[in-house]
Amino acid sequence: MTYASISDLKTNPASIISESLDYPVAIQKRSKTQAYLVGKDIFEKLVEKLEDEIDAKAIRGAKFDQVIDFEEVAKELGI
Repeated sequence: MTYASISDLKTNPASIISESLDYPVAIQKRSKTQAYLVGKDIFEKLVEKLEDEIDAKAIRGAKFDQVIDFEEVAKELGI
């Protein structure tokens, strides 16, 4: 893990952001991590993985034996 202080981030943000493109950078204040900076590609992959997990959980919890026909739903909604 790469570490940078908040002061480093303030004085040279482009360099710290550049580092975060390949691997997360822990932003520290007084030797304690306050935040993580991740590049766009890493963030998008994390979000995609999280969405996949949410979808998988929804599918596992779905009750496919209690399916309602689309025509019935449409009729109830008046469409």
